[in-house]
Amino acid sequence: MVRLFVAIDLPARVRERLRGPQEHLKTGRARLNFVDPSLIHITLKFIGEVQEKEAERIMAALSPLRFAPYELRITGISANNLHQPRVIWCDIADDGNSALLHAKIEDALLPLGIPRDTRPFRPHATLARVKQADLSLPGLIQTIPVEEYGTSPVPAFRLKKSTLTPQGPRYETLLEVPVP
Repeated sequence: MVRLFVAIDLPARVRERLRGPQEHLKTGRARLNFVDPSLIHITLKFIGEVQEKEAERIMAALSPLRFAPYELRITGISANNLHQPRVIWCDIADDGNSALLHAKIEDALLPLGIPRDTRPFRPHATLARVKQADLSLPGLIQTIPVEEYGTSPVPAFRLKKSTLTPQGPRYETLLEVPVP
């Protein structure tokens, strides 16, 4: 079995700028599980555990996808729910292009029996997951300086294999689908 997801990787210069908000969050009392900045990405589709043979079929379904080049901006830091945050993330602005790409990926995977997501797609890059909240956490999130953390062209999307280890996840790119 392999654990798969489809993602857009952010450039190193953008990921490094996201250390600042993570350091700010570390000043609070909530217990947070931080994403290693080198692994921060935008998940387009979490597929989950599949057989090795199914991974080959997924690669074949995703390989022919084409999408127009676009640029995204990281516009700030927020959470899935500011009153009771479970995930702290970067907001992404991209004129809806990641959502269009997400829809194409969903359409390509549906014939393989991979169901569509039940929640609306919202592009984001996770910075931390909340393990134990604290009443001050929503206010702490809101005091992260408002700034643009960077822009990036989207040159490709990638099918990635995730291996969970005690030291954190390790990602391996199985397929890269570039902008034509």
